[in-house]
Amino acid sequence: MKILIIEDEEALRDTVRESLLKEKFIVECAEDYATAMSKINDYDYDCILLDIMLPGGSGLSILAHLKKQRKKESVIILSAKDSIEDKVEGLNLGADDYLAKPFHLAELNARVKSLLRRKKANGDTSIIIGNLTVTPDTREASVNGQPLILNRKEFDLLYYFASNPNRLINKTSLAESVWGDNIDQADSLDFIYSQVKNLRKKMKAAGSEPEIKSVYGFGYKLTTDT
Repeated sequence: MKILIIEDEEALRDTVRESLLKEKFIVECAEDYATAMSKINDYDYDCILLDIMLPGGSGLSILAHLKKQRKKESVIILSAKDSIEDKVEGLNLGADDYLAKPFHLAELNARVKSLLRRKKANGDTSIIIGNLTVTPDTREASVNGQPLILNRKEFDLLYYFASNPNRLINKTSLAESVWGDNIDQADSLDFIYSQVKNLRKKMKAAGSEPEIKSVYGFGYKLTTDT
C-alpha cells in the first residue's frame, strides 16, 4: 500500500513517515503545494495524508483537483485548523476523514488502516478474524454470528486489537489509542489491565477463536491461530 504525506512541518512529516514505514507501508512525502501536485499528477496512491495550510497553496485546492480528476485516493485531512467550516468543506470536497493536530500516531495508523480496509472491501469496514467479527461503523462485535456484548471501552480495545492482529502492543500505546488525551482517567496501568481482563473473559465465554494474550513485562497481543 502506497501513502503520500503532504505536510510542510518537517518534524511532524518525518515522525508520521517513520511510523507508517514501521507498519510496512510505502511512503512518499511532499512539503509544499507544487511538489504535492506534481506527485499526484504523476503517481497513484492508496491514501493521502493532507495538511490544509501549505506553502504555495491550499490543501483544499488539492482536494478539489483530486475530485475533478476523479482520482480514487482515500484522503485524511491533517490540520491544526479545527473549525467546523474547514472540516465540512474538506469532507464536501471528497476527503474521507479529518484528524486535528495534535494527534496520536496510534490513532492515525488505525484510521489509515480502516480506510484502506474499507476501500479494499468496497465500503465494508468489518474486520473478520476467525469466528470473530468487529464492525466499527455500528460498534458491534460478534462471535460465530452471535452478538458479543461489550461496554464502550471494551469495544474500543477490541477494535484496536483487531486492527493490529498478531502485533505485540505495549500498554502505553494501547492507552493512548483508546483513551487519547484523556489517558489520565485510566489511572495508570491497573485500569487498562482490568478492562482487558474483562474483554478477554467475555471473548473466551463466547468461544472466540482469536484471543488476547498477555506478554509479561510488555503488553498484549491478539493471536489469530486457530
